[in-house]
Amino acid sequence: MSKAERTPKEDPALFEFWEKRFRENFTPWDAGRVPEVLVQFLKTEPRAQRVLIPGCGSGYEVRAFAEAGFETLAIDFAPTAVERARQNLGPLAHLVRLADFFEFDPGAPFDLVYERAFLCALPRRLWPGYAPRVAELLRPTGRLAGFFYFDEGERGPPFGLKQGELQSLLRERFDLAADSAIGDSIPIFAGKERWQVWSQRQISPRPAR
Repeated sequence: MSKAERTPKEDPALFEFWEKRFRENFTPWDAGRVPEVLVQFLKTEPRAQRVLIPGCGSGYEVRAFAEAGFETLAIDFAPTAVERARQNLGPLAHLVRLADFFEFDPGAPFDLVYERAFLCALPRRLWPGYAPRVAELLRPTGRLAGFFYFDEGERGPPFGLKQGELQSLLRERFDLAADSAIGDSIPIFAGKERWQVWSQRQISPRPAR
Protein backbone atom coordinates (compact mmCIF):
# COMPACT_ATOMS: atom_id res chain seq x y z
CA MET A 1 0.00 0.00 0.00
CA SER A 2 1.42 3.38 -0.98
CA LYS A 3 1.87 6.28 1.45
CA ALA A 4 -0.83 8.21 -0.44
CA GLU A 5 -3.26 5.35 0.13
CA ARG A 6 -2.40 5.11 3.83
CA THR A 7 -2.77 8.79 4.70
CA PRO A 8 -5.64 11.20 4.03
CA LYS A 9 -4.83 14.45 2.29
CA GLU A 10 -3.23 16.83 4.80
CA ASP A 11 -5.90 19.48 4.51
CA PRO A 12 -7.64 20.54 7.74
CA ALA A 13 -10.67 21.57 5.69
CA LEU A 14 -11.38 17.86 5.21
CA PHE A 15 -12.96 15.66 7.86
CA GLU A 16 -10.38 12.96 7.08
CA PHE A 17 -7.63 15.21 8.51
CA TRP A 18 -9.35 15.37 11.90
CA GLU A 19 -10.65 11.82 11.78
CA LYS A 20 -7.07 10.56 11.50
CA ARG A 21 -5.99 12.60 14.54
CA PHE A 22 -8.88 11.41 16.70
CA ARG A 23 -8.30 7.80 15.70
CA GLU A 24 -4.62 8.13 16.60
CA ASN A 25 -5.45 10.02 19.83
CA PHE A 26 -3.34 12.95 18.66
CA THR A 27 -5.45 15.71 20.20
CA PRO A 28 -3.16 18.28 21.90
CA TRP A 29 -6.02 20.81 21.87
CA ASP A 30 -8.10 18.58 24.18
CA ALA A 31 -8.08 20.21 27.64
CA GLY A 32 -9.87 17.31 29.32
CA ARG A 33 -12.01 19.79 31.25
CA VAL A 34 -14.23 22.86 31.00
CA PRO A 35 -12.38 26.21 31.13
CA GLU A 36 -12.98 28.20 34.31
CA VAL A 37 -14.01 31.33 32.40
CA LEU A 38 -16.85 29.37 30.82
CA VAL A 39 -17.92 28.00 34.21
CA GLN A 40 -18.22 31.56 35.54
CA PHE A 41 -19.98 32.77 32.37
CA LEU A 42 -22.63 30.07 32.65
CA LYS A 43 -23.37 31.05 36.25
CA THR A 44 -24.53 34.48 35.07
CA GLU A 45 -26.48 33.46 31.97
CA PRO A 46 -30.28 33.08 31.71
CA ARG A 47 -31.45 29.50 31.33
CA ALA A 48 -33.31 28.07 28.31
CA GLN A 49 -31.07 29.72 25.72
CA ARG A 50 -30.30 27.67 22.62
CA VAL A 51 -26.57 27.12 22.02
CA LEU A 52 -24.55 25.62 19.17
CA ILE A 53 -21.12 24.13 19.86
CA PRO A 54 -19.33 23.58 16.53
CA GLY A 55 -16.28 21.33 16.39
CA CYS A 56 -17.21 19.92 19.80
CA GLY A 57 -14.43 17.31 19.90
CA SER A 58 -14.61 15.29 23.12
CA GLY A 59 -17.68 17.21 24.26
CA TYR A 60 -16.78 18.49 27.73
CA GLU A 61 -18.55 21.82 27.24
CA VAL A 62 -21.69 20.06 26.02
CA ARG A 63 -22.39 18.79 29.52
CA ALA A 64 -21.59 22.19 31.05
CA PHE A 65 -24.08 24.01 28.85
CA ALA A 66 -26.77 21.35 29.22
CA GLU A 67 -26.47 21.27 33.00
CA ALA A 68 -26.64 25.08 33.06
CA GLY A 69 -30.08 24.85 31.44
CA PHE A 70 -29.20 25.57 27.82
CA GLU A 71 -30.90 23.81 24.93
CA THR A 72 -27.69 22.41 23.51
CA LEU A 73 -26.65 21.12 20.10
CA ALA A 74 -23.04 20.08 19.47
CA ILE A 75 -21.64 19.10 16.09
CA ASP A 76 -18.43 17.71 14.64
CA PHE A 77 -17.71 16.39 11.17
CA ALA A 78 -15.19 13.75 12.28
CA PRO A 79 -17.09 10.52 13.09
CA THR A 80 -14.58 9.43 15.75
CA ALA A 81 -14.91 12.79 17.51
CA VAL A 82 -18.68 12.37 17.61
CA GLU A 83 -18.30 8.83 18.92
CA ARG A 84 -15.90 9.99 21.63
CA ALA A 85 -18.16 12.86 22.69
CA ARG A 86 -21.16 10.56 22.90
CA GLN A 87 -19.22 8.08 25.03
CA ASN A 88 -18.12 10.88 27.37
CA LEU A 89 -21.62 12.28 27.67
CA GLY A 90 -23.57 9.10 28.38
CA PRO A 91 -27.24 10.11 28.84
CA LEU A 92 -26.53 13.40 27.05
CA ALA A 93 -25.10 11.66 23.97
CA HIS A 94 -28.14 12.63 21.90
CA LEU A 95 -27.00 16.27 22.02
CA VAL A 96 -24.12 15.53 19.63
CA ARG A 97 -24.63 15.29 15.89
CA LEU A 98 -22.35 14.42 12.96
CA ALA A 99 -22.56 17.54 10.78
CA ASP A 100 -20.62 20.13 8.79
CA PHE A 101 -20.82 23.61 10.34
CA PHE A 102 -21.10 25.31 6.96
CA GLU A 103 -23.82 23.06 5.54
CA PHE A 104 -26.09 21.54 8.19
CA ASP A 105 -29.69 22.58 8.82
CA PRO A 106 -30.13 23.53 12.51
CA GLY A 107 -33.91 23.57 12.36
CA ALA A 108 -34.14 26.79 14.38
CA PRO A 109 -31.83 29.74 15.17
CA PHE A 110 -29.55 29.88 18.20
CA ASP A 111 -29.13 32.43 20.98
CA LEU A 112 -25.43 31.65 21.26
CA VAL A 113 -22.65 30.09 19.20
CA TYR A 114 -19.80 28.89 21.41
CA GLU A 115 -16.27 29.09 20.04
CA ARG A 116 -13.56 26.80 21.37
CA ALA A 117 -10.64 25.73 19.13
CA PHE A 118 -12.92 25.72 16.08
CA LEU A 119 -12.00 28.87 14.14
CA CYS A 120 -8.29 28.19 14.68
CA ALA A 121 -8.80 24.67 13.27
CA LEU A 122 -10.13 26.07 9.99
CA PRO A 123 -7.67 26.86 7.20
CA ARG A 124 -7.47 30.62 6.72
CA ARG A 125 -9.03 30.37 3.26
CA LEU A 126 -12.30 29.38 5.00
CA TRP A 127 -12.32 32.25 7.49
CA PRO A 128 -14.25 34.72 5.29
CA GLY A 129 -17.26 32.38 5.51
CA TYR A 130 -17.13 32.05 9.31
CA ALA A 131 -18.84 35.30 10.40
CA PRO A 132 -21.63 35.14 7.78
CA ARG A 133 -22.39 31.55 8.79
CA VAL A 134 -22.42 32.39 12.51
CA ALA A 135 -24.75 35.32 11.82
CA GLU A 136 -26.99 33.07 9.73
CA LEU A 137 -27.27 30.57 12.57
CA LEU A 138 -28.09 33.17 15.24
CA ARG A 139 -31.24 34.98 16.18
CA PRO A 140 -31.06 38.76 15.49
CA THR A 141 -30.13 39.28 19.17
CA GLY A 142 -27.72 36.33 19.27
CA ARG A 143 -24.11 36.27 20.43
CA LEU A 144 -20.82 34.60 19.59
CA ALA A 145 -18.86 33.77 22.74
CA GLY A 146 -15.77 31.78 23.53
CA PHE A 147 -12.02 31.49 23.19
CA PHE A 148 -10.05 33.00 20.32
CA TYR A 149 -6.45 32.09 19.54
CA PHE A 150 -4.01 34.85 18.58
CA ASP A 151 -0.61 34.17 17.05
CA GLU A 152 1.50 35.86 14.36
CA GLY A 153 2.80 32.57 12.94
CA GLU A 154 1.67 31.21 9.59
CA ARG A 155 1.65 27.49 10.28
CA GLY A 156 -1.19 25.51 11.73
CA PRO A 157 -3.46 24.15 12.88
CA PRO A 158 -3.99 25.87 15.17
CA PHE A 159 -4.08 28.87 12.84
CA GLY A 160 -3.58 32.03 14.88
CA LEU A 161 -5.35 35.33 14.41
CA LYS A 162 -3.00 38.21 13.72
CA GLN A 163 -3.46 41.66 15.23
CA GLY A 164 -6.73 43.19 14.03
CA GLU A 165 -7.71 40.11 12.04
CA LEU A 166 -10.63 39.01 14.22
CA GLN A 167 -12.08 42.52 14.14
CA SER A 168 -11.84 42.48 10.35
CA LEU A 169 -13.65 39.15 10.19
CA LEU A 170 -16.48 40.11 12.56
CA ARG A 171 -16.94 43.88 12.45
CA GLU A 172 -19.53 43.95 9.66
CA ARG A 173 -21.94 41.86 11.76
CA PHE A 174 -20.78 41.92 15.40
CA ASP A 175 -19.71 44.29 18.18
CA LEU A 176 -17.25 43.28 20.89
CA ALA A 177 -19.07 43.15 24.25
CA ALA A 178 -16.48 41.46 26.52
CA ASP A 179 -12.77 40.69 26.35
CA SER A 180 -10.44 39.17 28.95
CA ALA A 181 -7.19 37.23 29.23
CA ILE A 182 -7.18 33.52 30.08
CA GLY A 183 -5.34 32.19 33.12
CA ASP A 184 -5.82 28.43 32.72
CA SER A 185 -4.97 27.77 29.07
CA ILE A 186 -3.56 24.41 28.06
CA PRO A 187 0.06 24.51 26.77
CA ILE A 188 -0.77 24.74 23.06
CA PHE A 189 -2.79 27.93 23.65
CA ALA A 190 -0.97 29.38 26.68
CA GLY A 191 -0.58 33.14 26.54
CA LYS A 192 -2.24 33.32 23.13
CA GLU A 193 -5.98 33.10 23.72
CA ARG A 194 -8.64 35.45 25.00
CA TRP A 195 -12.22 35.06 26.14
CA GLN A 196 -14.49 37.29 24.07
CA VAL A 197 -18.22 37.85 23.63
CA TRP A 198 -19.48 39.40 20.39
CA SER A 199 -23.05 40.68 20.09
CA GLN A 200 -24.75 40.59 16.74
CA ARG A 201 -25.28 44.12 15.49
CA GLN A 202 -28.86 45.23 15.05
CA ILE A 203 -29.32 46.55 11.54
CA SER A 204 -32.15 49.01 11.08
CA PRO A 205 -34.25 48.43 7.98
CA ARG A 206 -33.89 51.01 5.27
CA PRO A 207 -36.84 53.39 5.02
CA ALA A 208 -39.15 52.78 2.10
CA ARG A 209 -38.89 55.29 -0.69
